[in-house]
Amino acid sequence: MSHIFPRHTKSLPPVAVSGQGCYLTDASGKHYLDASGGAAVSCLGHGDRAVIDSVKAQLDQLAYAHTGFFTSEPAESLADLLIANAPKDIDRVYLVSGGSEATEAAIKLARQYFVEKGQPNRGRLIARKQSYHGNTIGALSAGGNEWRRAQFGPLLIDVSHIDPCYEYRLRREDESPEDYGLRAANALEEELLRLGPDTVMAFIAEPVVGATTGAVVAAPGYFKRTREICDQYGILLILDEVMCGMGRTGSLFACEQDGVAPDIVCIAKGLGGGYQPIGAMLCSAQIYDAISAGSGFFQHGHTYQAHPTAAAAGVAVVSAILERGLIERVNAQGAKLEDALRARFGQHPHVGDIRGRGLFWGVELVADRDAKTPFDPARKIAAAVKTRAFEAGMICYPMSGTIDGKTGDHVLLAPPFIIEDAQIDELVDKLATAIDI
Repeated sequence: MSHIFPRHTKSLPPVAVSGQGCYLTDASGKHYLDASGGAAVSCLGHGDRAVIDSVKAQLDQLAYAHTGFFTSEPAESLADLLIANAPKDIDRVYLVSGGSEATEAAIKLARQYFVEKGQPNRGRLIARKQSYHGNTIGALSAGGNEWRRAQFGPLLIDVSHIDPCYEYRLRREDESPEDYGLRAANALEEELLRLGPDTVMAFIAEPVVGATTGAVVAAPGYFKRTREICDQYGILLILDEVMCGMGRTGSLFACEQDGVAPDIVCIAKGLGGGYQPIGAMLCSAQIYDAISAGSGFFQHGHTYQAHPTAAAAGVAVVSAILERGLIERVNAQGAKLEDALRARFGQHPHVGDIRGRGLFWGVELVADRDAKTPFDPARKIAAAVKTRAFEAGMICYPMSGTIDGKTGDHVLLAPPFIIEDAQIDELVDKLATAIDI
């Protein structure tokens, strides 16, 4: 009898006992291809000796020191490494234990920034429908997935949600991708004017939307126009790269490919590659200087922030991504994965859209391909696909509620950066077994 509180009390998972490369093994000896990297976490795969040795060495030297008293060498090194490769004007790193903490820190820093600047009226946040920013109260409030929010509604803060940039569902037939990207971005300005621009502190968005819609890439020009609107009205742009960052979409920071730099960016998942729990909130020098010149104290904090052992893992993982040529490999293997998915599922009667970037891909499932009609939610298609894939020996990340939190199904794929050609073939074969409904 287990005393673990599982994610689902009516579906107890097998016990994972080992991992190597792109595979995990359970207690019965069954192997599973980790085609989603857990939740887009295991970027280096499992059992990476260099990262494991770095963590062990740090434990031998110093496991923990509270940041109320000390900084540490691995925390300083990780911050330096990230800033050396960060978007323009990003200058400071606030290390936390995961993505939800990073988002909470970003929201609170945005608020304190305007308080320190003498603009306490700026307290509103604008986000997007069908976004996901974490499961703590502030992060869940920012998220736009109604299924996740519904039962916690009375606890959530008031956040405005505009339509996402979701070309497959929302671009009109008479629009070019560029025209649609501009229209989708201008929804931010419309909401700013509705609320009163001087009441808004920030806009938060994922450069490539992950869990809730399945690797949705923004239309051309969307984020450049978004950046212009933020600058015009003096609000901060927060980019949530918790899932899509750290090389996952083909550049260390996902926003590089959209040609924009945020004021605040959140990272996690691939930052530690699963070897330690770690996340980070990075901000511009302008924001940091406002705090420094004012109270000098960010009114926030966690017991395990900037944990030395976690930071050591982060240094090892980011160094591996940069020094082993893994970003180039993401682009190369990502192109092969895209080709394989399109070859196998491009005309599949129940595949409506295949989208993504790098090694981050989504397959949207539909009842009618031509009409883009989603399956009846009662059929629980995503759950069935997850079960069938798992039985076939593959871990993928199917989700329901793709369209509006209630209807629609997709499968998210985010394999380790080290995936081989033969494993791409295995992934596609096993996915076909799972979605041949």
